[in-house]
Amino acid sequence: MAPRGHSADDVARTALRILDDHGLPDLTMRRLATALEVQPSALYWHFPNKQSLLAELSDRIVGRMASGDPVDLRTEALALRDALLTYRDGAEVVSSTMALGLGSSLAHDRLTAAVARDGFDADTARRAATTVLHYVLGFAWHEQQRLQYDSVGVRAGDPPGNGAAGLASDDFAFGLDLIAAGLRARGRV
Repeated sequence: MAPRGHSADDVARTALRILDDHGLPDLTMRRLATALEVQPSALYWHFPNKQSLLAELSDRIVGRMASGDPVDLRTEALALRDALLTYRDGAEVVSSTMALGLGSSLAHDRLTAAVARDGFDADTARRAATTVLHYVLGFAWHEQQRLQYDSVGVRAGDPPGNGAAGLASDDFAFGLDLIAAGLRARGRV
């Protein structure tokens, strides 16, 4: 019997709030239980372990990118980046969840469909989607790290262009264009 008063959705929403306020290292089951005013053991009614909770958070973060049918690769990659940047350490949560083989394949599926829409075979679409997914995760993770360092003054005094502002959307788009150009150079089916 599940504890009364909190649903799995309540737990996940509170966990996302803690993630955004304090970051992944401080998202502990104890802190989450305290925020919900329950014993830590009560959380396990909804999530059998922290990894399953993080998988749920990952799915919620990535789910922010989904809207209708997948369109072009650039639009999907930008939507994924925006979703990852919505929450502090969002890229790290999604990346670590994927590394464990947990969570949904929504991001990869949408990127694959976008590549396939351009006439590429299924294997090429899948492999290109994997490449773009890793690029987006890495770029967003780097952006989030720099933002955190800048916010606490660790990187103060860096020359212009080296801080978080130097990782502009133009730089991200440039990388996507390079990947797309390489994909086009390989040719379609």
